[in-house]
Amino acid sequence: MAREMSAMAQTGLTFSQDPFDRQRYERLRELAAELLAQGSAPDYDLILESLRRDTGYATPKVDVRGAAFQDGRVLLVREITDGKWTLPGGWADVNQTAAECVVREIAEESGFQARALKLAAVHDYQRRNHLRHKDSIYKLFFICDLIGGGARPSDETSEVAFFARDDLPPLSIGRATAAQIDRMFEHRADLTLATEFD
Repeated sequence: MAREMSAMAQTGLTFSQDPFDRQRYERLRELAAELLAQGSAPDYDLILESLRRDTGYATPKVDVRGAAFQDGRVLLVREITDGKWTLPGGWADVNQTAAECVVREIAEESGFQARALKLAAVHDYQRRNHLRHKDSIYKLFFICDLIGGGARPSDETSEVAFFARDDLPPLSIGRATAAQIDRMFEHRADLTLATEFD
């Protein structure tokens, strides 16, 4: 509810010129921040400031993840922020296609050069990842081939390794869940599977 309220407030403030409507949208944004903070005063101020920085028509953010395989094992990177493992990826960048973004993310986070083969899934974060996030997020999962490079950690990752389907390490589930990774194994085994979407 808070995400939807925040999106309404942001869009209303973008398009409304009426001063009374703008006051109402400002209040709606404050209420959204209160819900997101769940009554914690320090969190409320930070969240409200974060919501105020968002401008324009509110749309979902786009996260790309690349599933690349070697000898039947999936490439994962260990995130510095939480010490857990995930498929290489991150926020999509402006002026790059989603496929270009995932190839760049794999190179930056793992050291491997890749080629995107197939868009395997488009998941809604809230329906699949079960962690709270202030934004609405679409997660795009690509099946990729490794075409060069080698394992190298980055500013964002501390380790790079390949894991078997039945031996995954502790996962950063806000980024990719075990079920999502398992499904990528299925898509890699059968590239004719249809792209999944919520």
